[in-house]
Amino acid sequence: MVGEVRARMVEGAVALLATRGLEGTSFSDVLERTGAPRGSVYHHFPGGKDELVAAAIDCALLQVQDLMNGVAGAPATEVAEFFLDAWRQTLTRSGFSAGCALVAVAVATDSAELRSKTASAFRAWQAHLAALLERGGLSAAAAARHAGLLLAASEGAVIISRAQGDLTSFDATAAALLEGLRREPAS
Repeated sequence: MVGEVRARMVEGAVALLATRGLEGTSFSDVLERTGAPRGSVYHHFPGGKDELVAAAIDCALLQVQDLMNGVAGAPATEVAEFFLDAWRQTLTRSGFSAGCALVAVAVATDSAELRSKTASAFRAWQAHLAALLERGGLSAAAAARHAGLLLAASEGAVIISRAQGDLTSFDATAAALLEGLRREPAS
């Protein structure tokens, strides 16, 4: 039960970071979203908001890795299509209000520790994506290169699509990324 309340609060923080950003993710907002008792804040996160956000970074990374594991062993183009489709669904299902919790932290935090944690999470995400692409038939070098492109370009496209409220930029970016991947020789 105790771990369940903490997990619920962390997942609530991930969702709030993705939709409201770092500034819009307060303990009060997390409590309201999750229904956790007020006493849970100091019990589970004695280090304050930074401790909650650090846990949310870890959670967001695990969520995306678990999602991507669903295509482990698929050809590299299918891995990339799945990755891009997950972003497309995030945008459309949220009415263009949700983006990436990690980006929300990276662009708004003044904390060197949270910035470092976010950087580590992005590196882990990219490495996981590269491993899936390599398993899907790309050389290690090509997999690393395409993982970096997929992650950086899709994050930018998500931001632009949220701002514009449509998929035009996202779909153009996705098409270019997939075209480049399809031209890559298999290892």
